[in-house]
Amino acid sequence: MDNQENSKETQKNYELNFEAVESLANADKEEIPQYSEEELNKYRKKKFQIPDALKILFIKFWFPGAVCFFIIMGLTGLNWLDHIVVLAMVLGMVTDLLTNNVIRFMEPYSGANDKWLLVTKRGMVGFGLNLFFGCLITVAVIYVGYGLINMIVKVNAEPLLFGLLYMGVDMLLIGIKRLCTSIIKDAKTAARDESADGSEE
Repeated sequence: MDNQENSKETQKNYELNFEAVESLANADKEEIPQYSEEELNKYRKKKFQIPDALKILFIKFWFPGAVCFFIIMGLTGLNWLDHIVVLAMVLGMVTDLLTNNVIRFMEPYSGANDKWLLVTKRGMVGFGLNLFFGCLITVAVIYVGYGLINMIVKVNAEPLLFGLLYMGVDMLLIGIKRLCTSIIKDAKTAARDESADGSEE
């Protein structure tokens, strides 16, 4: 008798509660408790992550430094002007084909990292613009950056310093681009608001 009661009790414990399953399956999103990202982060495993901005700045420093190493240190038999021309052209191509594509590959959604790119256009137009700015930045680094530094201490073109100066000039031009874009956008907004006010009157 006891065995039968125990068997029934065990069977009852393993019976599926259909009402609970059905209520869970048909639950609305409103009924599910919502938690903030801050609250959820308390229970997530903490791990160190390098900020994306730091990764992008490193890429913008490393590629020009590597190109400088292979062109300035690797090519022999060229005079200084030929070195600069070749360096500028290769940097423009590397920026278009490697640097920008690596930065785009890191973005969480399309266009998220465009703010870090001096040239956002693709195709032949983007390639031509990257060649132009590659030459412009190289000339600025060689004749302005190194010129100012050589007024204090005598240095030669070497990969690490060249990479840092190239990244600095590149980010300076990006900052100027953002400022000009912001000014134009504000001017268009102001003009639109004025025209809207005039039409209302």
